[in-house]
Amino acid sequence: MVLLQPLWSFLLGQASLLHSPVFPVLFSVCAYLSCCAPFLLLDLLAPRWPLLRSYKLQPHSAPSWASVRGCLALTLYNHAVFIFPLTLAHWYLKPAHLPQEAPPLPRLLAQVLVCLLLFDFQSFAWHLLHHRVPWLYRTFHKVHHTYSSPSALTTEHSGSWETLSLGLFAAADPVLLGLHPLSQLLFFLLNIWLSVEDHCGYELPWAAGRLVPLGLYGGARHHDLHHLQSSCNYAPYFTHWDRLAGTLRTHRTDE
Repeated sequence: MVLLQPLWSFLLGQASLLHSPVFPVLFSVCAYLSCCAPFLLLDLLAPRWPLLRSYKLQPHSAPSWASVRGCLALTLYNHAVFIFPLTLAHWYLKPAHLPQEAPPLPRLLAQVLVCLLLFDFQSFAWHLLHHRVPWLYRTFHKVHHTYSSPSALTTEHSGSWETLSLGLFAAADPVLLGLHPLSQLLFFLLNIWLSVEDHCGYELPWAAGRLVPLGLYGGARHHDLHHLQSSCNYAPYFTHWDRLAGTLRTHRTDE
């Protein structure tokens, strides 16, 4: 608690912002675009810098300006039209409670890990269902598979149903697990970063997929294969559910 208290005390000083009905949407959009920005820069530099291009999972593909504009427009549309009204209703019905004390660091880390594992399972089951039921895929999930070569901004290139359903998992899990608000903020940030990294199209030396040992975490290569060959790798982050379901693939194969 001592380690995190100064940070939490600073955030409590911004209580008017944290209690604002627009804060969740602003936080989500700003965090998402901030996470995308480094990879957009890599996309600009990679054609002129062979070292960067060597880390690109599909080196002969590059996002066009049209795709960048389209992905950004869809993200902003979904947040303005669908997510903001829901956060406004939640703000009205259940105002945020901000405790005075920060959580101990071990508890915060444990809460975030458990929440991430729960979200990973929910997303795996949801994702697998939408690929196994043709009507669900055609009606809802196909939008996300517009691009077989993902890039950072394709992370949230999804229809309203997919955006809302995954957003519901991410918003409800911290409440169900009783996370401290600081743990919730860290989970939201980590979830956004890992999602963007999964779709970025690069496997950099410091990527989570390389840092987590024993193949327990898939990372960008794991999800890139899913966009290339959509019958595998349904879990967003960890690999254990795909191993158990027999849907794990670690290299490209002909289908």
